[in-house]
Amino acid sequence: MDLKLSQCFIAVDDHDKALAFYRDVLGLEVRGDVAFEGMRWVTVGSPLQPEVQIVLEPPAASPDISPADKQAMAELLAKGVLRGVIFSTADCDALYERVRASGADVLQEPMDQPYGVRDCAFRDPAGNLLRFTERPDA
Repeated sequence: MDLKLSQCFIAVDDHDKALAFYRDVLGLEVRGDVAFEGMRWVTVGSPLQPEVQIVLEPPAASPDISPADKQAMAELLAKGVLRGVIFSTADCDALYERVRASGADVLQEPMDQPYGVRDCAFRDPAGNLLRFTERPDA
């Protein structure tokens, strides 16, 4: 089967803050910035993976979602309890220092995990969990 990841979505409550983090701190390139019906979608991605796009979207962007569900999604995002994203890196410690210096919320300093990776964790400006993993063979 010829199956590859194409896009993933991260909910953000402020696209300008998200861009400052994902573009300026993490170094992802902006591939699209679209406004539609009062909402905004910004697509970013790693220059090392041109085929994979990360879409920064409003929480509960579906047009079929109820106002109560939109409010619930916004509250969950504000609490930082929505699912996260894991990035891989060749140098976890250097990336940690760069992201920490930006003022991002540190959740875990770099550490060697018993399952064979070195990783660290942050929250993005919207509260999403981001982990950065370095594999020993990287």
